[in-house]
Formats: sequence, structure tokens, C-alpha cells
Amino acid sequence: MTPLNYKDTRSGFGEALLQVGKENPDAFALCADLTGSLKMDAFKKEFPERFIQTGIAEANMIGISAGLALSGKIPFCGSFAAFVTGRVYDQIRMVVAYSNLNVKIIASHAGITVGEDGATHQILEDIGLMKMLPNMTVINTCDFNQTKAATLAIAKHVGPVYLRFGRPVVPNFTPENQLFEIGKANLLKEGADVTIIATGHLVWHALEAAEQLKERGIDAEVINIHTIKPLDEVAVLKSVRKTKRVITAEEHFRNGGLGDSIAQLLVREFPVPMEMVAVNDHFGESGTPEQLMQKYGLDTQHVVLAVEKVLQRI
Repeated sequence: MTPLNYKDTRSGFGEALLQVGKENPDAFALCADLTGSLKMDAFKKEFPERFIQTGIAEANMIGISAGLALSGKIPFCGSFAAFVTGRVYDQIRMVVAYSNLNVKIIASHAGITVGEDGATHQILEDIGLMKMLPNMTVINTCDFNQTKAATLAIAKHVGPVYLRFGRPVVPNFTPENQLFEIGKANLLKEGADVTIIATGHLVWHALEAAEQLKERGIDAEVINIHTIKPLDEVAVLKSVRKTKRVITAEEHFRNGGLGDSIAQLLVREFPVPMEMVAVNDHFGESGTPEQLMQKYGLDTQHVVLAVEKVLQRI
């Protein structure tokens, strides 16, 4: 499979944020000293009166965002995923989630594909942290086009949102100008033998794996779960009831991630053999994104291996 082009997901956010700013005068952008990294430059240049540089003070940024939301504004506050969650979790929990405020928490450079920045800048537990908060919507996009569409969608959604995306250039394969429905999974390929449920960077690897499996006579169904919470339980159960085998794939810890959510659903509704492609309770390290994805088992080959393993189970 060959994608049409390669782009970084954060640039999809940047383009959409500028569009949101043009369409809605209530939209504000806040950043914790990483404006260029989060591609907020265009918004800052176009709307300097609606851009707030908080410096390396993430807790303060969340507090200002809460105040803006209480004033009827739509704040998009961003930083690296490691800093906008772990460093400021109490403020998010008590000020944003508990109060159910219309704050959009933007998390770039998520997962281990931050690469050479190392374990201090990588986070693999953020989905778990955020999905456990009542009122919080959690979105993890797979490419440039989907990140852009998701940003436009959350601008219209009322309530707290955690939008997660990455740093590296990745295949851009979802439709341009797509309709992004929060909480609705995308069926990318129909199949009969096994369900591959992926999110974020692993969606493209899932599609590549499905092509390789097809050559071996294995018909895999591929689902893109861009919204971790609320989870599209109907789509998941419909697919798994057909294939009766499932694997999940994500750039996150096994604990607390997409696989955790799918397992909880299936153990309640339709228990089947399941495998997870995810990082197993281990901090990251420095290296290129490609090296780290391979070392921690988050590439196409490991998706294939997981499918082969789950098909051997009774």
C-alpha cells in the first residue's frame, strides 16, 4: 500500500485552528512556550489579541482556559502530551472536567514517536489518564486530514476535549474534507476472519498488516477508532460478533489505552480471544521514531504477529 502523501498530524491541527479562528471570534489559543511545535504560529499571527503565551506554566494555562470558557470563549490550550496531562492533571481534573467546561486540551508529540527527545518527553499513559475523567471526550487521530477534521469538529462540540496527535511525518491517507463524527468509528476494510481495531499512528500499520495477511489467505477487518471516549461500542460489537477474534493496536501502554477499553466492553458483552499491540509497562528511550516503534513492537510486523497468535487461540 502506498499513501498519496506524507504529512505531520500537528500541521493538520494548525491549519484547522486558523480556520476556526476565522470562523468563530470566540476561539482563543493558548500555548505553554511551544507555539512553533504545536503549529499555532498562523493563529498567533492572524489573531494576536486572541493568542495567549503562558510560558512554561501549564497549570496556569489550564486555569486561564477555564476562565475563558466561563466567559463564553472557546479556548484551545496546547503543549506536548507529556506536559499537558501529567504535569497538570489536578488542574484538569478539578477545574475543567469536574466543572464540565468547554476547554479543548491539545496534546501534540504524544507517544514514543517524539523519538530522540527521550522518555521525559514521551508519554504512553495519557489516554488512560484522560479517559478516566468524567465529562472528558478523548480523541486520537491517525493522519493530517483526520487531525484537521477533528479540530474543526471539537470546536463545535460543547464540553471538555482531549485531542491527541503526534510529531513525525506519517502517511496521510484518510479523505480530505472528511466528515468527522465524534464517537463514530471508521470501518476502513471489511473482513471475516479477525478484527483489527487501531488508533493513531497504528491505523496505517493495521492497513498494511491487512494487506500482508490477505496474501496469506487471512481476511482482516480494520476499524479506525479515533474517539477513545465515547467508544463506538455498536461498531466494535458488530465487527467482533462477525469475526470472533480481535486485536487492538495503539501507541500507548496496554494499561489504560484503547485495548483496555475494548477488553472491558468485550468481557461484558461478547468475550472472544484478544491480543493487544501496545507497550507493556515500560518507559521509552531516545531513538528515531522508526527504531522505537520497532523495538517496542508497534509496527506492521507486530500487528501481523498478533493476528497470527489470536487466530491460534480457541
